Amino acid sequence: MKTLLIPAALACLCACSGIYYATMEKFGYQKRDLLVERVQAARESQAEAKQQIQTTFEAFQGLTGFQGGELEAKYGQFRDLEADCVERATEVGERITSIEKVSRDMFTEWGQEIGEIQNPNLRAQSEQMKADTERRYGELIAAMRTAEQRMQPVLTAFHDQVLFLKHNLNAAAIRSLSNEAARIQTDVAGLIAEMQRSIDEADRFIQSLPKSEG
Repeated sequence: MKTLLIPAALACLCACSGIYYATMEKFGYQKRDLLVERVQAARESQAEAKQQIQTTFEAFQGLTGFQGGELEAKYGQFRDLEADCVERATEVGERITSIEKVSRDMFTEWGQEIGEIQNPNLRAQSEQMKADTERRYGELIAAMRTAEQRMQPVLTAFHDQVLFLKHNLNAAAIRSLSNEAARIQTDVAGLIAEMQRSIDEADRFIQSLPKSEG
């Protein structure tokens, strides 16, 4: 039964995608336009995630240097920021996946349309343009996925600290985290740099794509 359901599900998914693209084309949106929009959305999500991670680390640093007062409130702030980081990271992953989906469909359509071009010179030019775009796209996705993967160790470190502090919310435990803060800072700095490289790659990719007419 399962083997029969899988092809049916795939056929339904393809049909839904086709309806979606056809509807968007009626409003003047080609697949390349959708790709640009999704790359822009992913870029913005990465920028927001980068800022969220930086803010969360700064809150953790402030916690490790805590001198007294409302310790519970400081911990609560860090815990909430850590949860926001996880949400941002999840959004980044979803945005990248949406880019991969529309790009596959765009390149498949592009290849099919190239096959319909009768003029050899025009066909060769289109093939070269497609190859160049695929190369730049590959660089973009590699940069985005690398940045996404580098988020995980930092998120894990934040979560570990949240749980540790939940079980040991006292001044002595707070002071013991100073070495951890220094270690995490190195990871955060590397992650921030990687995410900025991915953001810059997204900007270059968007600029390289041919613009729609009209």
